[in-house]
Amino acid sequence: MERAWTALVRPSADPGPAAWAVSAKGTRIRFADGVDAFCATSGLWNVPLGYGNAEVAEAVGRALRDASYLTLFRRSHPYAEEAAARLIAFTGMPFSRVLFSTSGGAANDAVMKLVRQFWHLAGSPQRRIVVGLRGSYHGLTHGAHGLSGDELGQAVYGIDRRDVRHVPVDDGAGLETLMRREGNRVAAVIVEPVLGTGAVEVPPSFLAVLDRLRAEHGFLLVADEVATGFGRTGQRFASAGWASPPDAMILSKALTNGTCAASAIVVGERIVSAFDREDALFVHGETQAGTPASCAAILATLDLYDSLDADALFRDVADRLDAVVARLLHHPRIVAAQGRGAFRALRILGTSAGGREREGAQGGETEQGGGAGPGEGLAPDAVTDLVERIRRRGVVVHPGPAGIQLIPAAIAAAADLDRAAAAIETALDEQDAAIDERGAA
Repeated sequence: MERAWTALVRPSADPGPAAWAVSAKGTRIRFADGVDAFCATSGLWNVPLGYGNAEVAEAVGRALRDASYLTLFRRSHPYAEEAAARLIAFTGMPFSRVLFSTSGGAANDAVMKLVRQFWHLAGSPQRRIVVGLRGSYHGLTHGAHGLSGDELGQAVYGIDRRDVRHVPVDDGAGLETLMRREGNRVAAVIVEPVLGTGAVEVPPSFLAVLDRLRAEHGFLLVADEVATGFGRTGQRFASAGWASPPDAMILSKALTNGTCAASAIVVGERIVSAFDREDALFVHGETQAGTPASCAAILATLDLYDSLDADALFRDVADRLDAVVARLLHHPRIVAAQGRGAFRALRILGTSAGGREREGAQGGETEQGGGAGPGEGLAPDAVTDLVERIRRRGVVVHPGPAGIQLIPAAIAAAADLDRAAAAIETALDEQDAAIDERGAA
């Protein structure tokens, strides 16, 4: 059958037309099978101000009527310049230039090129290694796929990782070992403040070692805030709390409230001045990057963040989510929670039988396996089954490693979060009963 290729699902597991999402408004998604669900993921955590926002839509519409398309190849345009200036001011951090892109993955690709050319201009072309974190997710375009620290079939696709290294999210010992061995070849370290997969927060101990090693070895530091930016973690940008600001920051997802394919690399003076000093050409460009429509969406989204005081809204949602997580940790199959702010993950056992290990509500992984039996983490197929059971009960959650993730919008209501907790509890009990029934048969 001629149709769209559904992303990140096996053909046999594709739920088909009955479960297609057909419309969305505010924090709710309507499905073809009649389910009207609270979206506890705010899209792919890129719609923090709600679906169908009229202000953003009107701004994009005006731009399309006034200048349906303008390129950034070899010259700029006023929409891009205004969006860049506003975005730099919005970060509150010492950046001076914006490189527009079309997705978080594409922006990660571009930044890997940018940091390597920086060192070429500095007379150190051997500094080509880019360091990421194990378990990180930076996208599935070619370079970003190589940088992602998850196992995502990189060997199958022939992804070149010769100039990429990964270190564990620990107290910084792994990074220190790498720098002793290859510090003079490292161009940059790219860090998600909270890993997009599993909502694992990078601990302060790691960040302290990172800052010390940066001063010692001189590598560039890039914050990948595609997932964590715009208030998601309780701060407007998580890297603003680091001891010293990053040399560049990657933004996407919430940048246009999910309306346009857009991302941005916000670049600091250390990198900018090297290119300006050498009058160097950065060989990068994307046809749809920084178009009038996407820049208008960025500007309208920034206006809404200010007018709604989205930073405060996210802090309120995070407090309510803490209470929801604390409630869910009483369920016999939920063994741990991790993450920060409105970016949380729940680790779930395969069944409630056979006891469990518990960590505190504020995080940490348990010593569980990867299967689906008693005392073991929820297997991938069981995660998919659980996500669908929760959806049928009127709540959309995101699948995660051995569990699920909750990434609500800044405008999520307290009643909806309580409804999400009830749906998760009921779906877990329902899945337990189904497992017991199969076992009895």
